[in-house]
Amino acid sequence: MTNESTTLYFREGTSDKVYRAVLEEKNGGFVVNFAFGRRGSTMQTGTKTNAPIPFQKAKSIYDKLVREKTAKGYTAGPDGTPYAHSENEQRDTGLRCQLLNSITEAEAEKLLDDPGWWMQEKYDGRRALVKKDETGAVTGINRKGLAIGLPEPIVAQAKQIAGTFVIDGECVGDKLYAFDCLEREGIEVAGFPYSKRLEILMGFVHRGAMECAPTAAGPGDKRDLFQGAEGRQQGGCRLQARQRPIHSRQTGQRRDAGEVQVLLHRLIHCRQGQRRQTQRSPRSYG
Repeated sequence: MTNESTTLYFREGTSDKVYRAVLEEKNGGFVVNFAFGRRGSTMQTGTKTNAPIPFQKAKSIYDKLVREKTAKGYTAGPDGTPYAHSENEQRDTGLRCQLLNSITEAEAEKLLDDPGWWMQEKYDGRRALVKKDETGAVTGINRKGLAIGLPEPIVAQAKQIAGTFVIDGECVGDKLYAFDCLEREGIEVAGFPYSKRLEILMGFVHRGAMECAPTAAGPGDKRDLFQGAEGRQQGGCRLQARQRPIHSRQTGQRRDAGEVQVLLHRLIHCRQGQRRQTQRSPRSYG
C-alpha cells in the first residue's frame, strides 16, 4: 500500500491542459485528491474523498479517475499525445455512427442467453469512425458525422494498413478499440451480417494503437465478459445481433427496440446499474 500520483496532459487545437491525480496516505487511511488547469496557470484543486478511507477503496476511485481522463484524450507524456489534424475538420462527412439503445438488466439477461447475440466490452471512451481513403488520408469522424483529429499513433497505424476502410470504435487515450467494419477495399460491407463484418475487421486490425474489442458469443462467455467489465468499472457492454446488417450508416439515429420487423441493426448499451460486482477473473476473448 503506497502513495501514487499521475500527471496527465491534453493538447488539441488551442487546448493545453494538465490534470494531476494523487492517492496518498492520511490519518491512517487514504485520500484521492486532484488538481487541474491550463498548463502554466494556477491549478484548481479538489478531492474525491471527503475523509480518509481504506486503501483498496481509495485505489479503486483513483484508478477510475485516471481511466476517465485518459478516455477523454489525456495522456501521460509531458507533451500529451499529439493529434493529427486535417483541414477538413468539422466538415460533414456524410457518415454517422449508429447510436446505442439502452436496455434494462432484465432485457440484457435474455440476450445473454440468446446465441443470436454477441457481446463486446464498452470502454466509456469517445466514439469515432476511422476512414482511410484511396489517397491514404486518414480521417476521424465523430458521432455527429463531423471530421475530427485523431491521436497520431492511431493515424500512423491506420496508414500502415493496406487498402481502404471505414471502421467504428471507441478512442480511449491514444488507442482505438474497434468493434465494427463498414467498408473495406471499396466494398461497403455494412450490409453484411455482423458475424461477417467482425471477421473482416479482425483480418486487418490487430494489436497496437488500434485493436479489436474483445468479443464473446456463448452465454457463459458473455456473462464472464459482462462481469469482468463490471469489476473493472468500465462503461458497460454492447450487444449485437450476429446476423443483422447495418440499416444505414448515414442516419446516426437510435433504433427503437420494439421495431424488430424493420430493425436491421441494433447496438445495445447494457447499463450496469444495480448489478452486484464480482471478483471473478475475466477471460481473454480477443
